[in-house]
Amino acid sequence: MADEEHLNILKQGVEVWNRWRKENPDVWPDLSSADLREADLSGANLSGANLSWTYLREADLHRADLSEANLRGADLSEANLHEAILREANLSGANLSEADIRGAILSEADLSGANLSEADLCEANLRGADLSEAILSEANLTRADLSRAHLRGVHLRGADLTRANLSKADLSRADLSGADLTRANLSGTFLSGADLSQACLSGATLSGTFLSGAKLNGTRYNDATRWPDGFTPPPEAIKSEEQS
Repeated sequence: MADEEHLNILKQGVEVWNRWRKENPDVWPDLSSADLREADLSGANLSGANLSWTYLREADLHRADLSEANLRGADLSEANLHEAILREANLSGANLSEADIRGAILSEADLSGANLSEADLCEANLRGADLSEAILSEANLTRADLSRAHLRGVHLRGADLTRANLSKADLSRADLSGADLTRANLSGTFLSGADLSQACLSGATLSGTFLSGAKLNGTRYNDATRWPDGFTPPPEAIKSEEQS
């Protein structure tokens, strides 16, 4: 449960809260399980705070500092996390469906089992993040950095990964069916056992990619697609006339 003193300070506004954090650098706020739905926390210093199981639906966390915060199981659905700092934060099992996470920094964050369906992660930094078994169906990940991310068993069905950087990421057993990977960087990526059926790989870079056991039924590609050396697309993959 949340510390009532900490919660009361936060309710006085971000300016008062940030000043208190500056004056008390050794205090780690406990806001766990608090009801902060629709709260205005834009620019708040919540680094290292305990926000596990906190209700933050539709909260405004634009440019908030949540680095190393514990947000395990928190409800952040439809929240504004635009350009927020979530470096090394624990978001395992959190609900971020339909959240605005554009340009946010989530490097090394734990998002395992999180629900990010239909979330907007355009240009987000997810380098080295753990998204294993997370749900990102229909999510917008255009130009997102997912290099070296852990994405085993992730659900990316119908996601937009146009120009995303997935180099050296682990996408083994991932569901990428119907995903748009146009011009995505998949060099050195593990796609063993992944489902790429009906996905678009036009202009994608797949040099050094591991594709053993991957499903390529109806996968679209074109002459600009750079496959691994010696790899020939199977008949079930479809060469498209699209230009990259």
